[in-house]
Amino acid sequence: MNFFRFFAALLAASALGACSSVPKIVTEYRIDVQQGNVLTQDMVSQLRPGLTRDQVRFLLGTPLLVDMFHNDRWDYVYRLEKGATKAVESRRFTVFFDAEGKLYRVAGDVVADQGVAEAVEPDVKSRVIDLGSVSPDAPVPPLEEKGFFGSMMEKVGF
Repeated sequence: MNFFRFFAALLAASALGACSSVPKIVTEYRIDVQQGNVLTQDMVSQLRPGLTRDQVRFLLGTPLLVDMFHNDRWDYVYRLEKGATKAVESRRFTVFFDAEGKLYRVAGDVVADQGVAEAVEPDVKSRVIDLGSVSPDAPVPPLEEKGFFGSMMEKVGF
């Protein structure tokens, strides 16, 4: 009788021990986690000394950190953790205002434009594509035939 109890306990322990390890044949999908403000060089290059707080907020968005003890400083923080590689990319950009609430200095990973010698034409976000002119004598394409459910709905009265 003791032999059967010992064998049952050994069998239960080995069965539970088999569940403790997961083979690495199939790995779970891990998403990329993005937090904070995404700032591009185009956004930062529009900053100029003398801009008001509202103008800076319009260009860069609402800052992630506004310190109540340093009211003249806004911090834009960005962090991206890649799910597949666990690599972490982080950026920090700080905007400083003077006593009048005007922008006077920036600091961080993304640098502001120091002034361009020649004028650069802005990128056009939309463009007109000529699809060709259609003559009024061109045949009109036929309407699509109704499928099975369309014809059944028509017979019912819908």
